[in-house]
Amino acid sequence: MTEAMDARLPRFVLDDPEFLRDPYPVYRELRARGPLCRGGPAQWVVTRHAEVSALLRDRRLGREFPEEFQKLSVGPGPAVDFLRRIVIDRDPEEHTRLRRLLTRALNPPLVRSLAEPITAMTDHLLERAVTDGALDAVRDLAQPLPVLVMSTLLGIPVEDRAAVMERSIDVSKAFAVFIPEAERAAAHAAVVWLRDYFRGLLRRRRAAPGDDLLTAIATAREGDWRLSEEEAVDNALFVYYAGFETTTNLIATGCAALARHPGEQARLRADPSLLPAALEEFLRWDAPIHTTTRITLEPVEVGGRTLRRGRVVVLLLASANHDERCFTAPDRLDVGRRPNPHLSFGGGVHHCLGAMLARVEGTAVFGRLLERFGEIEPAGPEDWQPSGGGFRFPYCAYRSVPLRVR
Repeated sequence: MTEAMDARLPRFVLDDPEFLRDPYPVYRELRARGPLCRGGPAQWVVTRHAEVSALLRDRRLGREFPEEFQKLSVGPGPAVDFLRRIVIDRDPEEHTRLRRLLTRALNPPLVRSLAEPITAMTDHLLERAVTDGALDAVRDLAQPLPVLVMSTLLGIPVEDRAAVMERSIDVSKAFAVFIPEAERAAAHAAVVWLRDYFRGLLRRRRAAPGDDLLTAIATAREGDWRLSEEEAVDNALFVYYAGFETTTNLIATGCAALARHPGEQARLRADPSLLPAALEEFLRWDAPIHTTTRITLEPVEVGGRTLRRGRVVVLLLASANHDERCFTAPDRLDVGRRPNPHLSFGGGVHHCLGAMLARVEGTAVFGRLLERFGEIEPAGPEDWQPSGGGFRFPYCAYRSVPLRVR
């Protein structure tokens, strides 16, 4: 069946505020009608686990969008060039080269060595909650911890961290499917500022190497491969941003899930060995990244329809994570769920570069929360905001998750 015969397919609509706040009922309806639905012009949306999982690994789909597409989304300017240089938006063989060099820098021994420092950072951030008996999971933990981790990892001086984070939030707009005209200038200006800042740091590291991730990125080598200064700057900026955006959402949604499900919280306290499984369940339950996009490099058949070359394919990771065909009782939080083949870190060659770091941070956070507090309960309604861009776009993200702790 060809694309032209799609009139009966449902359409994936993004302009309903209630959908943005809780898209899961809509996902359920879309999955019930099939694995494929229509999006915008020349855009298809995939809803079910089997199809999303397969397409994540299908080399007939790529991440390297044409420059004209990115200019349409972001508007002409420096952010377009930034998007075309970072590892997440390159296809093999350039993706292979960039990923190997970045993996050499952000290597497993380095990430494992961070477990103890991250636990200490978490304890420091929880001190006030011990005294007050209250905690805002977003303001007091989910936002500051990943920024602190990435700033420490990259060797960003303490006095510069607030400015770097502020500009990085503006850069997040560049990852949206479409940026409103009024927000484009801020994204482009933030790319210029952050490039200048990271270029200065990088040059200082090349002159006087340290033991931080930025030095490792600047000096990464594999055979004849190395990163140019422009590649090192843009990918260091991307690693910084990706390292706090996704983990912030993981901590916020995980804390909300713990507080809302006292039975599962008690189960986890009674058996701490379930913590690794619980972390995977938080990732599945409300994915930090709801969607990822691809472009068809050649015709691909999905759900009995052939998608032509050059079509944008939106893979609904969060919908796939709740697919009844793959998960038993998918709408129930189960901290001992096994197996748990969630797709929150993507798959294939573009599997999340920072997945191991996110797991180390999540383990530290939820482990310390459960050890230090005998009860974690909601202390009021959660506050949401449209993310305005970034990996969770166009969904709402938590602005506040008030908790009562004892």
